Amino acid sequence: MSEEKLAFQAEVSRLLRLMVHSVYSDKEVFLRELISNASDACDKLRYEALTEPELTADDPEFKIRVIVDTKARTVEVADNGIGMNRDELISELGTIARSGTHAFVERLSGDAATDMALIGQFGVGFYSVFMVAERVEVTSRRAGESQAWRWASDGAGEFTVGEAERAGRGTSVLVHLAKDEKRWLEPGALRRIVTTYSDHIAIPIVLVEGDKEETVNQASALWTRPKREISEDQYKEFYHHAGHVLDDPWLTIHYKAEGKIEYAVLLFVPSTRPYDLFDPTRRSRVRLYVRRVFITDDCQELIPPYLRFLRGVVDSEDLPLNLSREMLQSSPVLTRLKTAIARRVLGDLQKQAEKAPEAYARFWSNFGAVLKEGLYEDEERREALLKLARFHSTAGDELVGLEAYRARAREAQKAIYYITGDNLETLKQSPQLEGYRARGIEVLLLTDPVDDFWLTVVDKFAELPFRSVTRGGADLAEMPVQAPEAGGEEALREADIATVVALLKQHLGEAVQDVRASERLTDSAVCLVADEQGLDMHLERLLKAQGQLEQVHRRILEINPRHALIRALAGQLKEPGAAERLADVAQLLLDQARIIEGESLPDPAAFSRRLAAIMTRGLAA
Repeated sequence: MSEEKLAFQAEVSRLLRLMVHSVYSDKEVFLRELISNASDACDKLRYEALTEPELTADDPEFKIRVIVDTKARTVEVADNGIGMNRDELISELGTIARSGTHAFVERLSGDAATDMALIGQFGVGFYSVFMVAERVEVTSRRAGESQAWRWASDGAGEFTVGEAERAGRGTSVLVHLAKDEKRWLEPGALRRIVTTYSDHIAIPIVLVEGDKEETVNQASALWTRPKREISEDQYKEFYHHAGHVLDDPWLTIHYKAEGKIEYAVLLFVPSTRPYDLFDPTRRSRVRLYVRRVFITDDCQELIPPYLRFLRGVVDSEDLPLNLSREMLQSSPVLTRLKTAIARRVLGDLQKQAEKAPEAYARFWSNFGAVLKEGLYEDEERREALLKLARFHSTAGDELVGLEAYRARAREAQKAIYYITGDNLETLKQSPQLEGYRARGIEVLLLTDPVDDFWLTVVDKFAELPFRSVTRGGADLAEMPVQAPEAGGEEALREADIATVVALLKQHLGEAVQDVRASERLTDSAVCLVADEQGLDMHLERLLKAQGQLEQVHRRILEINPRHALIRALAGQLKEPGAAERLADVAQLLLDQARIIEGESLPDPAAFSRRLAAIMTRGLAA
């Protein structure tokens, strides 16, 4: 069969252009990525061989070889792992089949250092080889198959695939070095890269130069070694290997548990958000091993979905090696592992929150929205998650925890007050906050979509109920104002308030559920609130946008009896025939409240006409 020429996926082409023209200073990561991929291939075959031992019968000892040929100017990384057939070569090396690819590529800026960091986060490390190569050939033969295949490319937008010869299973990546990259032919440089980046890999890595062969790594599973024997750099490089990323870990969790179940854990919290963090599948990326044998990197029963940002390994001594998907889903050992690991991770996060609050705030900005999913899903650990949670609030720019909020709450305060929305700056300007600010009451500002949902199942913290400031009465009568109200105006008399309310009800009719004087407004003339028994307004809008709600409920229109506009309206109503003349004002007040709330106007043209008419009368007066 002759070679077939194919085009790279558009996203891969952009990555390759970046790699070919890269001026990135740490080009040596190309070797780390190739070795890491070779290690993964060996792990996958070791697992398949548990049920199909014939796959490794002729070559049972796994090995990764780094072969230098100074005359040919090539570096080759070869393994005897699972290998790839034709379709897998095209799929694995010609496309990026994962969610978020388009958004990732759009963020590539052309700045090499910035873009390399993005590429590392996204996990496309194979393509880093084109930083040093003018041509790359990948020869592979899948375990259990007789035909080998060769994939080749110069990184210019196309690749070829054709039949090849290979004596045994596995994959060889032959790197034809570019003219100015001869430094990678020096055995000393390669030895240093392997010991720096890949010493932790539990498969022998053999450096081959001519007739000389030298094993250059320790070849022992890092997570099985005592913590005192492992340096910070070794932890970092294992994290890079396990996560296929370039950032450094924010937190390392390494321990061994003994008792009813025995297992070793080496987990990392990233310092940056992985690109697949908000993938709808919410997959865990933690690798499951059983007695040092790789089982899977897709075990959703091992880590709760709200901890899916974790990277690393869990190695069990009690699970059977021949785990099927059905066994994974029903294993009581895995259930206990999941519970114990989640408890330990949350405990370590709590220690970090207490020990380094500023660093923890950065962690929370990356992963808080995901952790809060656990508030909705994990009743058993809800209390621990509530203590970890941090929020923006009206008290300042720093994030606040619920314990700190509770400690500085006003003595007469009966609830933990919050408001939800899409944008932090917009929330800060919400009129519903005015009365709370005037009384020195802190309000949490919640902008993550999950906030609307966990608040439907979490009713209180430290005996204080959660209460939305956009629903029901403001409950502020018992707390005196600490700051002077806008303009220092006196409130309207009860009779005048009743007259304005009656006018608004008359003209607004079924457009509102009710009209009433407000305790929560100090600066604004009007606002909309939801009924005490109804859904929070922002949650209603979310559900309607998702097609889970046909229409939102009617709102309550609150008016500010101290505002100059409301006072002027009350004064106008004392004139003969004013009730009909002020119909447009009533509608504009409702539309104003809708606009402030971020809701669409039901009739923008009518709003424009009314506004023009009132402005004309004002200018003509």
